[in-house]
Amino acid sequence: MDGIVVNSLLALLTACGAAALLGPLLIPVLHRLKFGQNVRDDGPQTHLKKQDTPTMGGVIILIAIVLATLIFARKNYTLAIIALLMAVLFGLIGFFDDFIKIMKKRSMGLRAWQKIAAQFVLALLFSLILYFHAQVGGTVWFDRLDLGVFFIPFAMFVIVATVNSVNLIDGLDGLSSSVTAIYAGALGLMLILYVLTYGHRAILTPEQTVAEQSMLSGLSGLSVFAFAVCGACLGFLVHNAYPAKVFMGDLGAFTLGGAVSAMALLSRTSLLLPLMGIMYVASSVSVILQVGSYKLRHKRVFRMAPLHHHFELGGTPETKIVSVYSVITAVASAAALLIFWFCK
Repeated sequence: MDGIVVNSLLALLTACGAAALLGPLLIPVLHRLKFGQNVRDDGPQTHLKKQDTPTMGGVIILIAIVLATLIFARKNYTLAIIALLMAVLFGLIGFFDDFIKIMKKRSMGLRAWQKIAAQFVLALLFSLILYFHAQVGGTVWFDRLDLGVFFIPFAMFVIVATVNSVNLIDGLDGLSSSVTAIYAGALGLMLILYVLTYGHRAILTPEQTVAEQSMLSGLSGLSVFAFAVCGACLGFLVHNAYPAKVFMGDLGAFTLGGAVSAMALLSRTSLLLPLMGIMYVASSVSVILQVGSYKLRHKRVFRMAPLHHHFELGGTPETKIVSVYSVITAVASAAALLIFWFCK
């Protein structure tokens, strides 16, 4: 538990600095390799000017997260390494998706069934790892709610739904980076509060068990990971904010999706994920409603889904949509912090 605040802040600053500095080094390389974005013909017409903007910038986010986590998680690496592996392996799915799009010069990479199949395999793998991990087991709200073996399908649903929701929200300059930075920062703060509060109580009760000490150590490392994700997103915004010089691509979106789901499940606060990630949920629900309505009634609910494109086609500037999404996420995260504080 020692140095959780310092290590978390150092991870934030290191990841942010690394992402900001890697941009000028890697963006020209992506230009030379002609790793440009292929814009959908049926998308908003304002996006046509983004054609050939370098994509796969998610590599910047991934490198920054890995670097900061490995340096500052130190001995508290138990949960942080699992989270890091989830981010990296889901990022690989996004990498292959982006690579196929670029090589074949089209807006679609892997087939839908291929992406879903790969996601389910990884989701099952990590759900089993979490279930048999002593610090997680089947719990979804610290040590108060244990789902037992039903944790496995629950965790699989959380992982697959979160990864795809984060991918869906990545449609405007700086949107996914902003929302995810706020989520990760709020979760990191939540973990710091829990470790410091619980650790203080433990000092007053010397009978603290080895398992409890291990649990606090694991959450300390997970806090470092959360702030590394936050910092990487903030540093990436230097290059990804409107007008974007680079897009994260599916490599970045899947990396962040894996990271977000890992943080929620490993911290045993997954019940707060729909609140803290309310804009992820809104994006997914808008797509489900749009597809369902069109198939059943042959009518659209929104001008275009996901939801941010509906507002964009209604004339709302990208920057305003990103700002509103960020404010809503911040308010929802603050509410989640209050719920956590009174229910922990």
